[in-house]
Amino acid sequence: MASRYSNIEIVKNSNGKRYYINNIYPDIPVSDSDIYIIPTLGDRLDTISYNFYKDSSLYWILISANNLSGDSLIPPLGQQLRVPINVEEVINMYTEVNTNR
Repeated sequence: MASRYSNIEIVKNSNGKRYYINNIYPDIPVSDSDIYIIPTLGDRLDTISYNFYKDSSLYWILISANNLSGDSLIPPLGQQLRVPINVEEVINMYTEVNTNR
């Protein structure tokens, strides 16, 4: 799997200070293959992504698919969470929106 950090562009301002340009996360359309779960106490987005994708760094897919704030790895308890299963398609969408901006 491609790292979501591989497309982060580093630029310099007029003073020569380097900074990163924020990545854009795609809107992930609902699919018939999506799975829905109800998180319980102790669940985390990174462990959920590992359980479904075998890659804990793909937690951002869960954040994007569920319109979560992204400031915590703790999912909202008791709230249904959509788990997109078409990971390759989502990563391709991510790469497309962040390439050649």
